[in-house]
Amino acid sequence: MPSSSFLDPASSATPAAWRQFGHNLLRLGPLPPGRWLFSLRAGFCVAAPVVVGLAAGDLHAGMMAAIGGLTGLYGSGRPYASRALELALVALAFGLAVALGDWVGQAWPLAVVPVVAVIAMLATWLCNALRVGPPGAYLFMLACAAGSAMPVADFSPLQVGLLVTGGGALAWLAHMLGALWAFRGPERAAVQAAGAAVQAWLEQHDTAAGHAARQRAALALHEAWQALVNFQPRRTSPGGPLAQLRGLNRQWHQLFADVLAGRLEVAQARQQAQQLQANLVAPEPLVPARPAESLPLGRPGTLATLAEALRPGSQSRLVIARVGVAAVLAGAIAAFFGLERAYWAVAAAVLMLHTGMDWARTVQRSVERLLGTWGGLLLTGVLLWWQPQGLWLAAVIFVLQFSVEMLVLRNYLLAALLITATGMLLAAGGHVPADPAGYLLARGVDTLLGCVVALVVFRLMPARQAARQIDHELAQMLQALIGLNSHLAWAELTSTRARQLRAQVSHRRFALAQAWEQAQAGDAAARAHADLRWATVAAVQELTYRMLAMGWVLEQQAPDAARAMAGTLYGNRGVTRVQAALRQLQAGLEHPTGQHLPAGLPAFIAPALQRVWHSLPAPAARPPAATRSG
Repeated sequence: MPSSSFLDPASSATPAAWRQFGHNLLRLGPLPPGRWLFSLRAGFCVAAPVVVGLAAGDLHAGMMAAIGGLTGLYGSGRPYASRALELALVALAFGLAVALGDWVGQAWPLAVVPVVAVIAMLATWLCNALRVGPPGAYLFMLACAAGSAMPVADFSPLQVGLLVTGGGALAWLAHMLGALWAFRGPERAAVQAAGAAVQAWLEQHDTAAGHAARQRAALALHEAWQALVNFQPRRTSPGGPLAQLRGLNRQWHQLFADVLAGRLEVAQARQQAQQLQANLVAPEPLVPARPAESLPLGRPGTLATLAEALRPGSQSRLVIARVGVAAVLAGAIAAFFGLERAYWAVAAAVLMLHTGMDWARTVQRSVERLLGTWGGLLLTGVLLWWQPQGLWLAAVIFVLQFSVEMLVLRNYLLAALLITATGMLLAAGGHVPADPAGYLLARGVDTLLGCVVALVVFRLMPARQAARQIDHELAQMLQALIGLNSHLAWAELTSTRARQLRAQVSHRRFALAQAWEQAQAGDAAARAHADLRWATVAAVQELTYRMLAMGWVLEQQAPDAARAMAGTLYGNRGVTRVQAALRQLQAGLEHPTGQHLPAGLPAFIAPALQRVWHSLPAPAARPPAATRSG
């Protein structure tokens, strides 16, 4: 989770703010658990193709395949089934991007910058919409750009693409080995990380570090939800390990919500947290699975997800537009001044913008990238002077990539230094440029240009207020559920109106999750509001899943059987009570009250409704989000 101590534009003129800014540049953050293993794998994935190329007597081919080895940087933490598909698509995308860059670079050199700009926008759209995760869209654009300038006279674009894809296939195998002995390991690790983050927050609840700890806990709970729900098939077996982990994760969410709302003392919460964490490592699961866990989860499909990312007014659409404008502008300026490799300026601009960070963090990332690049150019100069050959070259690439991954989450400035050296070695393809000094200087100038262009474009295309969007989407989600509820109660699910309502609910569920994530990328106030609202977001998400899943079950029955089943589920006046409860929750978003939900709610949905109600802050425990310390 990014720190909340970045330079704030509102106070950026004060000496204290600038001291904090300098401190952030030099600070070395903690090493995430298990990061060394990920770093070893990343180093292996990039260096192994070089070793294979050496063994085959063609170092140049091995260096090209190493670009595909960057596939190993993606997919970490994803469940293995989802990871297998994602990494396969990433490897193919790298192969296509480099082959396209090579083809355009040879046939139409003047079209390189426009093509790279289009690739940058396309990759930003796909990566952000499909939750590809770090390093995101940047590497695909860079792969295309590097392919346009690599010395590949001995290979056709098709051969180049196959070599890169082959390197990606090797990375795929390295990533998937863990599935042989711990298939549910990523999900278990996500729940354990969420629990540990909540425990850390409870320990620091009344300290100055409590605010940042709460944000880390909210983000960890969100990541666990992603691993257990959004990255899983629509149908899963009931009572299995996944169902057990979902049950445990739900209890972590409830504990987090109860403490936030002031309904549970911190001391009691600490005791419950210890018991929950013990459940995770128990030989036999202690959290009973629910029959409902076997129901489909009703999440939107890939096409709906991609369409949502392009919705007018969405943050994702704004980020894509920023990337496109910055890429074209940086490339045009570089071409106007006759810079030899204009795509380097495009790469720097895209890197600053593709993740959708707020202004303060974009400024800091630009400074880090610029200083890191210039330092990395000095290191690259030393490596070009040394000219490591054979296994020494593979060892250097391994050490550089390993070090990048060990540092990138701790200090981006130091990581950028090594990223620059690694990228330039791979782009050179094992050859020393004819003019090394000019080659390095051009990269430094292009990076400066790209960072400046990115900052200018950001200021000219400001973001919407992210915190307000969460509350809007919560209200819209509950309103959509009010409409769906009556159709469930009458088992009327196949009409045009019913299908429209179900599609709207799925759409709103995705928009709600996206609003929360966008707030996490916003300023300090937006992030504070987002983690306060996380418990409600998670509870409403689960309520949505239950209602969509019940709709699916009713739809599978014969009409008469479906109506009988719905009548049994809702009972006498159940539909009216659910409607009243949903409206009460909707009103409670703006004006929390101590009023309980209506009695006699249908048993199949009452627990989910109660979790939403418990997640809302109590009236006396609702201080301003920006000033709350715990």
